[in-house]
Amino acid sequence: MHYDVFNGDADGIIALLQLRLAEPRVSKLITGVKRDIQLLQQVPANLATSVTVLDISMEKNLAALAGLLAQEIDVLYIDHHRTGLVPNSEHLTEIIDTDANTCTSLLVNQHLAGQYALWAIVAAFGDNMLKAAEQLSQQAGLSAKEQDQLKALGIYINYNGYGRTVDDLHIAPDALFTTLLNYPDPFTLINEANSIFTLLEEAYLSDMTQAKQANILHDDETLQVIELEDAPWSRRVSGVYGNELANQNPDKAHAVFTLNLDNTYTVSLRAPINNKVGAGELCAQFETGGGRAAAAGVNQLPKEKLGNFIALVSKYYQ
Repeated sequence: MHYDVFNGDADGIIALLQLRLAEPRVSKLITGVKRDIQLLQQVPANLATSVTVLDISMEKNLAALAGLLAQEIDVLYIDHHRTGLVPNSEHLTEIIDTDANTCTSLLVNQHLAGQYALWAIVAAFGDNMLKAAEQLSQQAGLSAKEQDQLKALGIYINYNGYGRTVDDLHIAPDALFTTLLNYPDPFTLINEANSIFTLLEEAYLSDMTQAKQANILHDDETLQVIELEDAPWSRRVSGVYGNELANQNPDKAHAVFTLNLDNTYTVSLRAPINNKVGAGELCAQFETGGGRAAAAGVNQLPKEKLGNFIALVSKYYQ
């Protein structure tokens, strides 16, 4: 049995989508909400013959990866997050680039020599890799309207990945991936009446309207912090709202704090667009934190550490 393990956001879903459109194969899907990244441990070593891993940090999955490699299971690992110490094994093939201006779907696009470049553009927009997405759009000869349509689709798919559990999402990531397999051309989906594009667009606009009324906890020259309530809608927009704020003010870092049931915060941090460094390192200093240079987060930040987080991030980006 082959296992496809992938992040439930736009980058993870579309990275796998490109691969399976180009190389169809029967597989068992393992995914989850955006922040559910320790997925490799769900692969049963006694059943797996091979594994593809997309858009989840190797650093957070090293123990499970080592176990699979010890069983001589072939693993293809494509990602752009922190790696930790990469295992040396003939059974591991890795395509990893932690540069702040790339994402997993862009790496897959290179691997496939641009075979499904339109979907790579969707993913890059969804992962807020705007310059890369715009460059690919120009290479594909897209009109401004077509580029905007792919950007919207990427944002909506990414938005759908955020939640405490899959119940918060409009569409489960594995179901969304399976549906998207029917659309080798994303414009077919966009132009189809009553498609998931329309469903997600309506939901996204509704949730973002609420987000724009949120409480501002902190705002200075280097960092703005927004607080969202403990509710499904707020968990869904936590990442995409951070991206929107970052794009509106590219010289400032932005953090979206969403309240949890246990009175902690889920944190989404975006480095300044014009200085995409440090976010992953900053969040990794807190338990349950991590990410990449441009975007990172903390799953459970105690309220008493709110001031520490703000001070640390503000100082870093001064």
